[in-house]
Amino acid sequence: MKPFLSRREMLVRSANGFGALALTALSAPAQSSPVATRGPHFAPRARNVIFLYMDGAPSQVDTFDYKPMLEKHHGQDPKQVIGRIERTQFEQNGKVMKSPWEFRRRGESGLWVSDLFPCVGACVDDLCVIRSMTSEFPEHTQGNYFLHTGTGMQGRPSMGAWVSYGLGSDNQNLPGFVVLNGGLIPVGGLDNFNSGFLPAAYQGSLFRAQDPPVANLKRLEPDGELQRRKADLVRRLDVRSRERLPGDDQLESAIRNYELAAHMEVVAPRTMDLSAEPRWLLDQYGVNSAYPPTASYARQCIVARRMIERGVRFVELTCPQIAGHDRWDQHGGLKKGHEDNARAVDRPIAALLLDLKAHGLLDQTLVLWAGEFGRTPFAQGTDGRDHNPFGFTVWLAGGGVKGGFAYGETDEWGYKVVQGKIEMYDLHATILNLLGIDHKRLTVRFGGRDMRLTDVHGEIIREILA
Repeated sequence: MKPFLSRREMLVRSANGFGALALTALSAPAQSSPVATRGPHFAPRARNVIFLYMDGAPSQVDTFDYKPMLEKHHGQDPKQVIGRIERTQFEQNGKVMKSPWEFRRRGESGLWVSDLFPCVGACVDDLCVIRSMTSEFPEHTQGNYFLHTGTGMQGRPSMGAWVSYGLGSDNQNLPGFVVLNGGLIPVGGLDNFNSGFLPAAYQGSLFRAQDPPVANLKRLEPDGELQRRKADLVRRLDVRSRERLPGDDQLESAIRNYELAAHMEVVAPRTMDLSAEPRWLLDQYGVNSAYPPTASYARQCIVARRMIERGVRFVELTCPQIAGHDRWDQHGGLKKGHEDNARAVDRPIAALLLDLKAHGLLDQTLVLWAGEFGRTPFAQGTDGRDHNPFGFTVWLAGGGVKGGFAYGETDEWGYKVVQGKIEMYDLHATILNLLGIDHKRLTVRFGGRDMRLTDVHGEIIREILA
């Protein structure tokens, strides 16, 4: 008979009964921590990333890419005035459709922004608008995987996981990669935040933007001595398991997750607690807005700032649920759908940019606003827009990019890129570069070859660097 059970065997036999423990006494040796801070390859311009994911793909020609030709030829057959029309997702193509919103030049830079985003438009001098993004996929699931992981296949490491793996964490009491869930998990599910073949400690941790942020965070044992004894038992089992299975990724990640849960017991609720924030700032974000989606997203944005302050490396925000709408995916009812979605995020995003700047964090925080692809300049049916991967808009702010700057162009219809074409690999390479990471050197051996976020592609968009 074996003199003792391994930790893995014990967990199996006890049906993972230790999962409810808050292991406050655990402390792994610093050298064994899979999320210890590591140095970048070169001096970084940014330390952290906030990814404002616009689920469902906002229309570029209704937000940040003004095209007067749509007004001139509104209602005409796109095949006659635009020319070649690529196959669309649903093949229900209608007439050329102008934007329902007015565009205005805003800020000292004079960049065009539609009336959908009056608050973000007021911050346009901090934005680096890329109008020449493309995707290889016109369908949400593959498009989301491509945006998040650099490939259209399921199961690869997310961008946040790569960043956390490459740089480690500045806070051992919170995850390095956090997803603040507003209520909508992207099409493709949790694999958008996966660690793939990287150690499991780097996968995205799904938080709610309120207390408690995750389930079972509070300790169950009222007796502190009982809690300590249980934790000490698991610690000793960990030591023995490490001796038997040195360097085992699954074991080390599991141990790290237990330790992290213990540390989060105190730190996470404090991070979610907005009571110390001034009332005027909460009002600026819209935390107390009468429109519930605005209040929800406002809380996500202010929690994102608080996490960045505390050293979380990569924070992604998903969209809030809005009754009657399917994300930004308006195949019909474009006007009401885009207006309701923009109303939810416009004020909080602008407040986030202003707040980061006021705290001296915008220079070291890269903010990314992006959906998985764009929309067609012609209608789907009569009042929607279909998927368009041939040209769309994303923007960056802070973290070493030029503010009040636009890069690339689509054609006069906002349909296809004609200048400065950017692929997803280029965006990922540039984000890593701003964080001080050489995307060609950030590799992991898997499946017989060196894998990286950018695969064998990717060029840094040097024109947008400050």
